[in-house]
Amino acid sequence: MKLLVLPVLILLLTTVAVAQESRIVWQPVASGVWSAKIGTPEQMDLLKAAGGKPRLDALEKLGAAELPAALKDSGFQINRGQVFLRFPLREQEELFGFGLNFQNVRQRGRTMTLHVDHYGGKDNGRTHAPVPFYVSNAGYGVLVNSARYITVYAGTGLRRDSATPPKIKDRNTDRTWEAQPVSDSVEMLVPADGVEVFLFAGRSPMEVVQRYNLFNGGGVLPPKWGLGFTHRMPTLSTADDIRREVAAFAEHGFPLDFIGLEPGWQTKSYPCSFDWDKGRFPDPEAFAREMLQKGVRLNLWLNPYISPDSPIYNAVKPYTATHNVWNGLVPDFTLDSVQRAYKDFFLSRHIGIGVSGYKIDEVDGYDQWLWPDVARFPSGLDGEQMRQVYGLMLQRLTAEWFHQRNQRTYGLVRGSNAGASALPYVIYNDYYDHRDFITALVNSSFAGVLWTPEVRASKSGEEWLRRMQSVCFSPMAMLNAWSDGTKPWTFKEVESQVREVDLLRMQLLPYIYTTFAQYHFEGKPPVRAMYLVDDFVQAAQAATSKLDSTANPYAVAAKQGIKDQFMLGDNLLVAPMFAGQTSRKVYLPAGNWYDFYSGKLAGSGQVIDITPGLDRIPLYVKDGGLIPMIPAAMRAPRSEDILPLEVRHYGMKESSFNLYDDDGETFDYENGEFTWLALQVKKDASGNLKGEAALPKSARYRDIKWTLMTAGR
Repeated sequence: MKLLVLPVLILLLTTVAVAQESRIVWQPVASGVWSAKIGTPEQMDLLKAAGGKPRLDALEKLGAAELPAALKDSGFQINRGQVFLRFPLREQEELFGFGLNFQNVRQRGRTMTLHVDHYGGKDNGRTHAPVPFYVSNAGYGVLVNSARYITVYAGTGLRRDSATPPKIKDRNTDRTWEAQPVSDSVEMLVPADGVEVFLFAGRSPMEVVQRYNLFNGGGVLPPKWGLGFTHRMPTLSTADDIRREVAAFAEHGFPLDFIGLEPGWQTKSYPCSFDWDKGRFPDPEAFAREMLQKGVRLNLWLNPYISPDSPIYNAVKPYTATHNVWNGLVPDFTLDSVQRAYKDFFLSRHIGIGVSGYKIDEVDGYDQWLWPDVARFPSGLDGEQMRQVYGLMLQRLTAEWFHQRNQRTYGLVRGSNAGASALPYVIYNDYYDHRDFITALVNSSFAGVLWTPEVRASKSGEEWLRRMQSVCFSPMAMLNAWSDGTKPWTFKEVESQVREVDLLRMQLLPYIYTTFAQYHFEGKPPVRAMYLVDDFVQAAQAATSKLDSTANPYAVAAKQGIKDQFMLGDNLLVAPMFAGQTSRKVYLPAGNWYDFYSGKLAGSGQVIDITPGLDRIPLYVKDGGLIPMIPAAMRAPRSEDILPLEVRHYGMKESSFNLYDDDGETFDYENGEFTWLALQVKKDASGNLKGEAALPKSARYRDIKWTLMTAGR
């Protein structure tokens, strides 16, 4: 009898211990930001890997914020090396974020495991930037700062002890029965003995995202040339091939600011030597200098895995993992010896001779192409931790090398994570669904990362043009011809339209550059989901009547999720078109909106059906919106350029716009060497709109032309 009682008592005691939940205690760490350390957090985490420094001054400018009342009841448990987190949810609360998702914008009701990986076609948490940060429309965001695979139940778990349990319904008799009853919590499982959690508050989802980005160092401010047009060459291109390509761009009248060299620039790749192939590039230094003189920057592809033929192989070998990747050594980038070896070599062979940036490949997945989780690294990190931070560390290291030279860079990366907003890299991948690319662009605004819907190939001229139109309104306008050598003019039937949108990108650089300045100084992402736009939220809330796809399409769309349109900066709404699509719906925020090209009124706080034709991507400007533009050019402006400026005004409202400018190349702006040019349109005594601007002596713009796009129509 005694032998039976003891196991039962142990089982009961264990059950009671597991069921106990502790309250999360939040401590203020910055204006509108709180943290909580639960258990014993691990030495390596996401924010340490990214290395951003909070912009405390900018956070203060956002004003004070109170700890969200709903999050005061957050709880946790620690059991058997795992942390269970619980955050309350209200019934009508919406959730966004959880990384770079490609198919869904509204995330409530989903289960996923956040895991750095190549995107495989499903929003299951395995993606290039599985950022464990989510944003609620209730005015807060939560970041779980762990370099582990985090399992998320975003309003899917039905707790027995819920204070607000869903009503039990009989499926046989109740037509309102739902397969997914409403859950009142977000729950996360972190496989570690402890974790640090951050809470961000705001009066709107945008302010929450701003605080998140500013806490991570603010958004990146790319060089001006990085926002021009970039073209990546076929893998085995030579110096002469590149010379011919640069000449062809000029001959066809297409802009080109930087050009990408794929694996063949090295003597060995997969694994890599990181050294120039002298057969293809006999004199790399002279070639880099020649390209710079032509106004074209060079960007080098690499993966970080070391070939036995690399000059740094022996120096780095003692500091590598137990497993190889692509048959190359996997360096432990947390170690000073590895960092020094890479820095010294890359500075002498690449950056020091004029290379302007990198494309960091193969730091994401699939599982069979990276080290397994059982791998161990000399620093003591395991394979799981290293996988979650590897892309972050490489971004940070390379960015620091350029920063130390007072030289801005802009590149590409395959794997990233939380804390990356200040790092000068744009995510890309091998997936190629155009619609999903735009959804990822929308979701990037919640994750503090940049994404490009790059163009590689198309089945028709129509698809080619539609893809080119989209990429010209993304953080990096890129044609990636590494495989088949396509060019902007490959489809002759749409060559003129492709040229037009490429040149429009160049004309809009003052506006685009200013949106990135807002990213850096204010934390506002350059590309913005509609759910971050206050006027859109107001219009959606106004559509509160019964859902009806005909009578109330705005409410239907708000419920399903807007994932095929976005804002670029404060004033410009972008509504991409896709191959085979002749018409589409556009969901306009509150207030009047005007067609970018004509200045005509498009609508106000409503759904519009448009049939724009093939030639142009639909663009809309808010009432009072100012769009500064420069003449179309083959290169982005250089620091010495003085340019005329056209400022377009849309609508009938008085308005203003602060136009940002600096030298576009160095980090001197960190020392205050920049200007904000106040552009204003006001009504004179007769009620006519008139533009005004006070040009400081340091301004790089002259001869401002004011174009009132709507006045008189």
